[in-house]
Amino acid sequence: MLKQLVVKEFKLEFRQKSTIAAVILYVAGTVFISALSFKIKPDKPTWNALFWITYLFTGVTVSGKSFLKETGGQALFNYSYYSPHHFIFGKIIYNMIFLSALNFILWLLFLFFLGDAVDNKLFFFIVLELSTIGLSASLTLMSAIAAKANSGFGLISILSFPVVTPLLLASIKAGKQAVDGIEWAGVNFNNLIVLLALSIISILLALILFPFIWKE
Repeated sequence: MLKQLVVKEFKLEFRQKSTIAAVILYVAGTVFISALSFKIKPDKPTWNALFWITYLFTGVTVSGKSFLKETGGQALFNYSYYSPHHFIFGKIIYNMIFLSALNFILWLLFLFFLGDAVDNKLFFFIVLELSTIGLSASLTLMSAIAAKANSGFGLISILSFPVVTPLLLASIKAGKQAVDGIEWAGVNFNNLIVLLALSIISILLALILFPFIWKE
């Protein structure tokens, strides 16, 4: 059931190839404009800040529309066919996979336009994946709430800001360690623990709260 739901989401997404192209163009345009703003390659703290800001808006663009594209008939079919826990978890997994692919594209674009500022790449990608899990879960839930309120991205931005801010701050701090090239022996794992805890809490909140939203 869960696998079918994730596959269905990908099939629906890839039917609208213009949407995917628009997201990739948005990411590429943002990185290109950022590169034009610097006469030389940015220093490591600036590179790190730019990356996570672009990452955040990419995540909002991808995960924020999870439930906004659900029509009345499709929503009724989903309500009849899927359990709420399977449905929300499938949405989270889909957004996580899709956002992970876009994150890799984002990193390649930064590498091409702004240079390679990451010294400890393994640690950086661990931080990126943990952030992606938490961001996907929180934004998927916010999208469900906004869809039930018949609102758009405006409400998603308002609702997600207090939830996403701690996640983004922990990601920036942990990412800075990776960018600075700190060896594993000297890594401060507190930020990773915070990211892991926030990701778990986001998933649990989605699983607990979504059935109540589902019934409305």
